[in-house]
Formats: sequence, C-alpha cells, structure tokens
Amino acid sequence: MPNTPHSTSTGLLVLHALRCIGFAGLARVSEATGLAELETESELIDLAVAGLVTHISGDFGGWGLTEAGRAADAERIHAELVAAGTHTEVAKAYDAFLVLNPELLDLCAAWQTRFADGVTTPNDHTDPAYDSRILDRLTDFDQRADVVCAELSAALPRFQRYRTRLTDALTRAKSGELEYVTNSTGSYHTVWFQLHEDLLVTLGIPRH
Repeated sequence: MPNTPHSTSTGLLVLHALRCIGFAGLARVSEATGLAELETESELIDLAVAGLVTHISGDFGGWGLTEAGRAADAERIHAELVAAGTHTEVAKAYDAFLVLNPELLDLCAAWQTRFADGVTTPNDHTDPAYDSRILDRLTDFDQRADVVCAELSAALPRFQRYRTRLTDALTRAKSGELEYVTNSTGSYHTVWFQLHEDLLVTLGIPRH
C-alpha cells in the first residue's frame, strides 16, 4: 500500500536532474526541474559547497555531478522510493515504458531518415505530408505514453515534470519547430531518453 504522495525536496530535484540530463547549463537544469533559475542556481551552489556538483565557467561551461554527487543521488532517490512505498507501481510503469520504447525509437528514425527504392536517405523535411504523418503517429504514441506518465506521477509526483516537458516538445514540433522531435535539448526524444535514465536510477537498474 503506497504512502501519501511524496514531495521531493528542491535540492534533490536539482541533484537528480543533473544525474538524468548530464552536464548542463543553468537554463537546462531549471527547465528540467521546473524551478525558477534563481532557485535552481541557489540549490546548485549549495550542492557545490557540499561537494556534490561542480561548475565550469565560460561559454561552454555548466554544472555536473561529482562522483560523490552521483553516489548521493542514488542513495537519496532510493530512500525517496522506499519512503513513498511505491516501488511496485514504479516498476509496473517501467515495464509499460519498455513496451513503448522501441516504437518511439522507430518513430525518431522515421523522422530523421526516409526509405525509398531500397535506399535510406536523411529526411530533409521538404515533404510536409511525410512529416505530418510522422507527427500524427507521434501524437498517437503520446496518448499512450500519457498512461505511463500518469502512473508514474501518481507514484512519485516529481515524474509529472516529464509529462509537462513531453507535451511542450510535441506542441512545439506540431507548430513548426521541427527540432523538437529529435534535434534539440528539449526535444521529445531527449526528454523520453531522460525519463528512461530516471527510471533506471530510481529502480536501481544498471544501464547496459
């Protein structure tokens, strides 16, 4: 029986976001967590003081986990799952995610390349009808992914951010910002990949 829905601390939200998205600038960490940049930066500074994250300055700089931060995140995320009492629910949702995952990868491949007359070529996005068909398929996929997102959000509310980010990516892609399917740090594919990483970390499953 799961406990009352568990609210993740802002410090853990920021630490865990870095674990799932990798080395990133402030804006990306803020977007991943849904926290304001000022609050995100304050948490990052506190985590840096604690030795859990590091910062590199400059145009190509950003924030990343230290080894201590990676270990701390694994420990705290596991403790959060235990406290919530929803391991079974998250594991069930992960199984459903794995059923959908190959379909999303196929959709992304179809978006990036086209196959005709036995030849695979890059999709140059000059055929609106073709792109529209893929976006229709992605919209259908997203409706089924919503079920998984809802199950995860009920188990651990921090997963709700993925639903928000996936919706944003799909909406932007359908409005003409085509990079939001696969080619942007906020793309549907990128957010889906980060959700996969999050599920693996949350359940303590090593990535093979």
